[in-house]
Amino acid sequence: MKHVQEFIAKAKPLALKVQEKYGVPYGVCIAQAALETGWGRYIKGNNYFGIKGQGQEFGTHEYVNGKKINIVDSFRAYESMEDSFEDYGRFLSTQPRYAEAFKVSTPEEFARELQRAGYATDPEYANKLISIMRRWGLV
Repeated sequence: MKHVQEFIAKAKPLALKVQEKYGVPYGVCIAQAALETGWGRYIKGNNYFGIKGQGQEFGTHEYVNGKKINIVDSFRAYESMEDSFEDYGRFLSTQPRYAEAFKVSTPEEFARELQRAGYATDPEYANKLISIMRRWGLV
């Protein structure tokens, strides 16, 4: 519990900046960072959001046709946690496939639109984000 509260305290100011600058609900931002890194325990290259791209390669898992498989993929790497949060906000707000998420009125709907747009392959991704937001008062 303590590490969760510490993670939220560290992430919240960054998530509020992302919300103000890019329109991503801060609760969604924190929930994604928490889910993608195990509440900050498993961070590679300061990539808090699992955003793919050049910078580093490592093993991960994806869901293909409903089955969880292990793969090696390329992910972006950042100088700092702040850089990761900034890039996440810019990434979501500039990718046309996520445009529908910015038209909804609640963090829960935003999470569902991210999943619909293909942010993650886990079929329970939005439900997991919503559960984290509700459990920790981030909605």
